[in-house]
Formats: sequence, C-alpha cells, structure tokens
Amino acid sequence: MRHRRVADLMTPNAVTVQRGTLFREIARLLDEYDITAVPVVDDDGRPVGVVSEADLLRRQLSKAGAANAEAIMTSPAVVARPEWSVVEAARTMEQRKVKRLPVIDDGGRLIGVISRSDLVQLFLRRDRAIQEEILEEVLTRTLGVAPSAVTVAVADGTVTLTGTLDRKSLVPIAVRLCESVDGVIEVIDRLTFERDDAARDGSMPDGAAHPGRPAPEPG
Repeated sequence: MRHRRVADLMTPNAVTVQRGTLFREIARLLDEYDITAVPVVDDDGRPVGVVSEADLLRRQLSKAGAANAEAIMTSPAVVARPEWSVVEAARTMEQRKVKRLPVIDDGGRLIGVISRSDLVQLFLRRDRAIQEEILEEVLTRTLGVAPSAVTVAVADGTVTLTGTLDRKSLVPIAVRLCESVDGVIEVIDRLTFERDDAARDGSMPDGAAHPGRPAPEPG
C-alpha cells in the first residue's frame, strides 16, 4: 500500500517559457492553456524560476513597463521529484505557498508539472476503487484480516468500517491505515474486537480507550 506518486498525477510536456519571453506572451500562454503559472527554463531545460499570475499582476501594478520572464519570475523555482508521494508534494505547496511545482529528473531537467488541481483529483476517486484498496491492501495484505471479518462501505469518500477484529490493538491501526488511503475524507469506526490485548490479565479495563466494544459472546 502506498500513496500515489507525483509521477502518477503530474502533467507531462508542460508549457514553459525562456528567460527572454515577454510579458504579453506569458499572459497569452496562461490564458490559452488555462493555467496559473509557467516554469521558466534555461537552454538545457532546467527550471530557473516560475512566473505566476500574481507575478504578472505585481509587474503590471508597478508600472515598470515591458519586461521579460527573467525580470518577472520568482526564483529559484520550488520543484518536486517524480518519486515523491502526493503527500510530500502537497506539504511542499503548503509550506512554500505555491500552487504548482515543476517536476525534475535526476539531471534537474523539467519533465512535468504538478498542481493543486491535480492533487484534488485524488478526492474524486471512485468509491469502489477506495473500497477495493482498503479490502485488498489494508485489511487483507497489510493486516492479514479475513475479508469476511470486516465490512467496508464507502460513500463520497467517507469510509465506514463494521465488523470484528481479533485484537483491540488492531482497531486504531486499521483506522489509521484507512485514513491514509488516497481519496478517503473520513473514517467512521464501528469495529469491535475479540480480546483486549492491552490488558495484562486479559480482562476489559474500566473506561476502555477505544469507542468499540468486545464482540458479544455467542448465545
């Protein structure tokens, strides 16, 4: 089980400009391709900066006159690597306050761009795909839980877990792993457990930490 990588979601063959590309041409490209920023690359295809809509607006408001990408761009460019998880990419965007990241290869050359809108696509995953990943990757392969032990229902990204696990300690682990699945918005925990492996004597302590409860004894 793993998060999607930047390589899975990035847009390859990204629109780029050179240092000498003029203001009006950059504005035209942003409008034509419906993008909010464009990487500035050198002659070897390595990103040296990024020109965003905000950069264009600042230049326009300054009344500094005509300019090229090198004069307008934000530099150095904040970049991502194709092997990064989408979590790493999202964290970098948040920390650096950017909406798009040029993606570079081992040689530093541009191979694509990943944007916030690309990351949002994760939350548009089909419920069936999320359900299958939880059943196959989380419960069966990672935790070794029999498919018949837990029912996984997914509606609009909200996961409901119902069933019985062998040990109490598995319950928070199962919930946490499900929360980490791409596209999951919330996990509703309705799990119970056969035995409390946190209690040394095997009995249930008062005020159990988990909201679940021991599975009822067969009647």
